Amino acid sequence: MTGKLILFPVPIGADDLSVSLPAYNLQLLNSCHTFIVEELRTARRFLKHADYAHAIDDTVFLLLNEHTEPSELSGYLDATLHGENVGLLSEAGLPCVADPGALVTAMAQRRGVEVVPLVGPSSLMLALMASGLNGQSFAFVGYLPVERHQRAAAIRSLENRALKEHQTQLFIEAPYRNNQMLETLAECCRPDTLVTVAVDLTLPTQQVLTRSASQWRSLRQQLNLHKRNTVFLIGF
Repeated sequence: MTGKLILFPVPIGADDLSVSLPAYNLQLLNSCHTFIVEELRTARRFLKHADYAHAIDDTVFLLLNEHTEPSELSGYLDATLHGENVGLLSEAGLPCVADPGALVTAMAQRRGVEVVPLVGPSSLMLALMASGLNGQSFAFVGYLPVERHQRAAAIRSLENRALKEHQTQLFIEAPYRNNQMLETLAECCRPDTLVTVAVDLTLPTQQVLTRSASQWRSLRQQLNLHKRNTVFLIGF
């Protein structure tokens, strides 16, 4: 019998796991002795917080991040050949969405290993739900360029797409550049373009604010996004 690759969401920020994870997820963790993780320290902390039933020091952790060479992945699913489940942990939110776990999930699909996605928090969907923008047609475009002029050009391109196709555009930024992103959005977008800022989702400090670009020009100084997990949306 072949084991499965189980995709475990991880809370975005809430300390109380019951806020965003079903109890079934936490029980299913105990079926895995091998985990593919992006960062060892946070993975071990999550398992301990989730009351993982096995000795963490005896658990196998396989790293999958920007430093992992593609050639290293070939053995990551070997445990499934012996009937054992392998868990894939995200750093926060859903695995494989803006997440390197997509590489090992693609490998599982090629090899015929069953992939089991579990219910959990998605900052993108939570932001879209609360934004008031179009949830019928939307696109997640990941990170925008870092350089200011290239970032401004990318924002104008997304704004045009949102206007022409009535398609909500979602994107994220490195937390230490969030304030610069909001400043560029306020300056570059048309005055009536709606910009949503969704910050600290699932935390007590959560805010989801949809305002026009012209309103953000005066409001942005009142909202400090520095080093806070944030999703940005553009729409009409």
